[in-house]
Amino acid sequence: MHMAQQADIQITDTEINVGSKEGARAKAKRSLPAQLIYFLRRWPLIPLIIMIVLVITGIFAPQISPADPIEQSLSFRNFPPTWGAARPEFNTAPNPADYDLTITKEKSAFNRAKKTTFPRSKYVLGADNLGRDVLSRVIHGARVSLKVTAYALTSGIIIGSLMGIAAGYFGGWTDEILMRFVDIFLALPFILIALVIAQLFLTSGGAAEGVVILLIALVAWTPFVRQVRADVLTIRGQEYVQAAKISGASHIRIVLKHILPGTFSTILVVASLRVGQLILTESTLSFLGAGIPDPIPAWGKSVADGRQFIEEAWWISFWPGFAIFLVVMALNFFGDWLRDRLDPRLRQLD
Repeated sequence: MHMAQQADIQITDTEINVGSKEGARAKAKRSLPAQLIYFLRRWPLIPLIIMIVLVITGIFAPQISPADPIEQSLSFRNFPPTWGAARPEFNTAPNPADYDLTITKEKSAFNRAKKTTFPRSKYVLGADNLGRDVLSRVIHGARVSLKVTAYALTSGIIIGSLMGIAAGYFGGWTDEILMRFVDIFLALPFILIALVIAQLFLTSGGAAEGVVILLIALVAWTPFVRQVRADVLTIRGQEYVQAAKISGASHIRIVLKHILPGTFSTILVVASLRVGQLILTESTLSFLGAGIPDPIPAWGKSVADGRQFIEEAWWISFWPGFAIFLVVMALNFFGDWLRDRLDPRLRQLD
């Protein structure tokens, strides 16, 4: 019997070695396109590039944008995209022969005249209904979305995580009251409430940007409560937590040292998935007129500005809408990848 078991083990080891060698050979035989697809499936390269571009664009928007996003020029109302090509019909560059450049006054006049030329960087993606540069408004819109989302997400992580830990750790009436509060809050029509609150503050002269941050923060915390609570319910039954309770550790020490570290991965995944939804929420409010008001450039507001001119000037709504789509999709893909990497039960990368 013992000999037979050893033979089975040897046969199994041989099969494993053969299988691993075949797997290595199969990977080696992959073509370059197949290797590229495998790499993109395993690592979220494209979403990371989009996210990095978003962050850099949002931080350095004044330096990157080719023009002032709120500067109006009605002469170029609904101007089509130039794609960076020269437009000689709008070039009003002065003729040096008309100026005596040896005289300081003539040099100053010549330099002032040169500033009226039509640069290649202007209206690369077209102009909106007020003659504002669409590319500059899209770039500055990333800054607005990042700022609003950062404040709302930070408050959502803090409030939602604390409520989830309290509900899962203490249980009983604490859990019942907090979770019923979450259920009641999720049953409220958020868009209608947001419209009423925004219009109330806007008509009374309140700070619109602060109101938008507050409104988005109201919906940022709910996913953290349920997900963190589920993790805490699992962690609090572990032996090391029970041992800490028996040894006389305080509730604060147990939560900070044993409970909270076990929820970091869940908080990180939920936050990465929530960022895209919050950007979409801010854009929705701006589109409905309850978000960032003019003249501050916001993606949702830019989409709303172009809906009346969608046939004659499609670029007004298309480019900010495409930016919203690209960013939200990148964040969702990155959140899915992060969840698969941090949860061993969901690893399906190979």
